[in-house]
Amino acid sequence: MTATSAMPQRGLALVPTPRLVRDSGRRLTMPYIGRIVETTEAGRLDPTCVLAAQLADDIEQATGMRWDTAKGDPWQGFIRLDVVRESTGGGDDAQVMGERAYRLDIAEDGVTVLGGGLPGLRDGVQTLRQIIRQSAPALPAVHIEDEPAFAVRGYYLDATRGRVPTLDWLKQWADLLCLAKYNQLQLYVEHSFAFDHMSETWRGVCPLAPAQIIEFDAYCAERGIELVPSVSTFGHHYMALRTRELRDLGEFPEQADRAYSFIERMEHHTLNITDERAFDFSCSLVDSYVELFRSRKFNICADETFDLGKGRGRGEAERRGVAAMYADYVTRLCRHLSERGYEPQFWGDIAVEMPQILDSLPDDVTLLNWIYEPEAEDEKVRLVARSGARQIVCPAVWGWNSLLARPHDAWRNISRMARYGWRHGADGMLVTDWGDFGHINDPRMSIPSMMVGAQYAWDPETLGDADDSEVASRMEAELNRRIALAVYGDAGGRLVEAWSDAARQVAFGWHELVGIVELDDGRGGLNEDVQAVMASRCEGEYRERVAAASTVRQACEASMAALEDRLDAAEAMNAALVEDRQTIAEAIAASSGDRAALAQPLLLACEGQLLLNDIGAHLARVWRDGEADDAESVRCGNLLAARWETWFEAYCRVWRSISEESELHRVADVVWRTADLLRGASVTD
Repeated sequence: MTATSAMPQRGLALVPTPRLVRDSGRRLTMPYIGRIVETTEAGRLDPTCVLAAQLADDIEQATGMRWDTAKGDPWQGFIRLDVVRESTGGGDDAQVMGERAYRLDIAEDGVTVLGGGLPGLRDGVQTLRQIIRQSAPALPAVHIEDEPAFAVRGYYLDATRGRVPTLDWLKQWADLLCLAKYNQLQLYVEHSFAFDHMSETWRGVCPLAPAQIIEFDAYCAERGIELVPSVSTFGHHYMALRTRELRDLGEFPEQADRAYSFIERMEHHTLNITDERAFDFSCSLVDSYVELFRSRKFNICADETFDLGKGRGRGEAERRGVAAMYADYVTRLCRHLSERGYEPQFWGDIAVEMPQILDSLPDDVTLLNWIYEPEAEDEKVRLVARSGARQIVCPAVWGWNSLLARPHDAWRNISRMARYGWRHGADGMLVTDWGDFGHINDPRMSIPSMMVGAQYAWDPETLGDADDSEVASRMEAELNRRIALAVYGDAGGRLVEAWSDAARQVAFGWHELVGIVELDDGRGGLNEDVQAVMASRCEGEYRERVAAASTVRQACEASMAALEDRLDAAEAMNAALVEDRQTIAEAIAASSGDRAALAQPLLLACEGQLLLNDIGAHLARVWRDGEADDAESVRCGNLLAARWETWFEAYCRVWRSISEESELHRVADVVWRTADLLRGASVTD
């Protein structure tokens, strides 16, 4: 499905782009006093008139006047919302429309949005809202016909790896997802929900509570978004398996008292499924969580079970094989859900690496097939399709471990995965937004990539399949321009392009800083698990040097040496980043959107990345050249430490504006330890 007409004539930029737009070329002035009417049938489907209220809010924002709303066929209004009636016997309204299709007409005698069903009507309203936001009080006289490709257009938001969003902000995010025509949302939960009898696991992280989930579920449902429960039930139990009550359920309970580590948290977290209590534990999470949602779907996660069969389960793994252990456990969990009338989902990374698992899955299971490489291939999508299993393709917004997120990598990944999913019969697309290593990435920094996901979930073949790099570059730039206007009111269309370029100016990133800090095991010794991860990131001789290090100092020096080419370019990268920041600031100043809400996280992220680049270059210079005691080096280190600490205080205030305190203290620990290094604290030899 490809858009047959775009709307560049008057600067309108609709995301996702409708498949058919006929523009008369005329502009029509809206009445200053008006009404929005939901017909009897539309009102039955939208009993609280959320759709009419959304339009009234946008009209008030654009014109200053609050329009009336009503429902029922007798009422007259300039904007009329309707759905196709089964009883229609002829004429244009008898045209067959799928439930997700809509038609939108803006004419002199009024505006009509006609949906094939409630989903189509809702999406048609979102198109009208975007037009109103960009052009009211003079609307273009247009006829639009539209329908999405994928039935499932979902977003997956990390609410566990350091940052727990406030309920108020989650509602704002649901509003934005609705405007972008997403219809599913999942929150990633490990230890960040207040399960009964698990207070030792969630204490101190400001967990989500049952009442919040119930309220948010209702809020999402009113906006056509299915809130699907998702909770870790197999792997990713790092926090639970460090507690005194639950540690005995893990593969390596003897390691439960090791110092906390962001890196280890991503590596060691798997249940020992040879202990039957593990299955009872998994089922208890499912049974208590599922009751809070109206959805009949449930994501058990079950991904990255790295430790399976390596600790207490080693004997079973040697006897049966890890693949059989994994398949049996996931199948049991899925059947537990199926027997209760729910449709199970789980992440497909283990299954596609061990294809024999695919043949043993229950028929009602949906694989969430995540592939995050920017240059992703379709091999794994084809593999699942050939097996006959249902799948949803899952690309990423590429925000993790990045202050600025990475719109360019996200565009390459999302556009490919959408096409693969469409061509291989996937049920839909679920765009993932992760927060590894403390969730340093402000979720609002993912908005451009979230909009890219909205475009490609709606139309996976957007502007064709451009393998030519020059054509692809133009496609990306055009989509960035439309997102800048549609979301931020940037008529010049420069904002997202400059943002995307700024995100590439990373000489030294957050994940690299975390690795350097965590090479120290907290007791002055070398953390060999972190060392192994750091070595795996390097190539050639550097991988060998990091792996061969026997002290923290040697491992730090070798890790920084592996970044030498990038760190040597830090000054040039910062110069480019300063130019991008200037373009961003000018675009914000000229935008018609909420400038403060945009400037706050975005300009703060630019400043943070400038600092990270300087910090990396300074530490590399000190360790490489032995300048730790040089007067100028000491002065530079002290200055950088002060700037870093000052920046972080501002960062904390911004964090608290949309998130609970949650695990901000763990991010602070990395920041303060870095400041100590900058001030000359010794790295243990």
